[in-house]
Amino acid sequence: MTPPVAPVRTPRRRRTIDRGLDRGFRYLAVWSGILILAVLASVAIFLVIEALPALKNPDLASEVPWIPADGNLWSVVGPLIFGTVLAAIVSLALAVPVAVGVALFISHYAPRRMASALGYVVDLLAAIPSVVYGLWGVLVLAPKVQPVWQFVVDYFGWIPLFAGDEHGNASNPPRVLMTTSLVLAVMILPIITAVSREVFLQTPRLHEEAALALGATRWELVQMAVLPFGRSGVTSAAMLGLGRALGETMAVLMILSPGLLYSFKLLVASQQQTIAGNIAARFNDANDIGRSTLIATGLALFVITVLVNLAARAIIARNKDFSGAN
Repeated sequence: MTPPVAPVRTPRRRRTIDRGLDRGFRYLAVWSGILILAVLASVAIFLVIEALPALKNPDLASEVPWIPADGNLWSVVGPLIFGTVLAAIVSLALAVPVAVGVALFISHYAPRRMASALGYVVDLLAAIPSVVYGLWGVLVLAPKVQPVWQFVVDYFGWIPLFAGDEHGNASNPPRVLMTTSLVLAVMILPIITAVSREVFLQTPRLHEEAALALGATRWELVQMAVLPFGRSGVTSAAMLGLGRALGETMAVLMILSPGLLYSFKLLVASQQQTIAGNIAARFNDANDIGRSTLIATGLALFVITVLVNLAARAIIARNKDFSGAN
């Protein structure tokens, strides 16, 4: 009969050190969370304080040159919010299907070496500065897509989004919202792809083997096991990309011909403008009340971003029991 093995006792000093490290890590985690909340609150307070002069001034049109003579703060903030949201939604609609497809190819279709190489390329794309994307969009992409936009106007101009100008033409040069959204889609594509890929790779192996054992094809496996599991993760990735698209500045500033209209025309210049692009274009030359006005528009962008993140958290919380979010 084998004698019982005596339990290994951890030395008292080691136990004391471990408890100290655990306590220190707990304090570090708690104070890090508090610091994040404090920074968020300080940013909100700063924006509100700096925006108050513009919010309280009833006669901004006479002091801020870029506000129309018969307009006010809200007549400017409204079109800027509209342009920002429209550009972000169009870029998200272009990027998400491609990103999910690339993520599925890397995680479940590509050979291991190819998948590893593609993963590195996707991660490197996320590191390219936005000003480089802006230069690429202006100098390379815009001349190439102008004939495409004209084709879209000619054959699909009856759709309000693809309507042309008063002569039925797409703007040339194509410094329009569609070109800007296309560049934004390329910018957010690596973020959505990388997050979606990692989520798809976490699909339980037993789920995939069970689907294959039932005779499922590769696509049926993706439909039955991978996509339901990764639904909340893809939502998180899309919201992360949406956050970058909402706040992107340099690419928008370099490509888009600005306007302050409530217009759905994506292929006509001087129709829309985003909040971030407007701030970057006008901040240096603005007077004190003009800066306050620009900060007020930044406050609107801050509120939009917070609402988008809250909506994303609500969607993820609702679906987490049926996916990989838990």
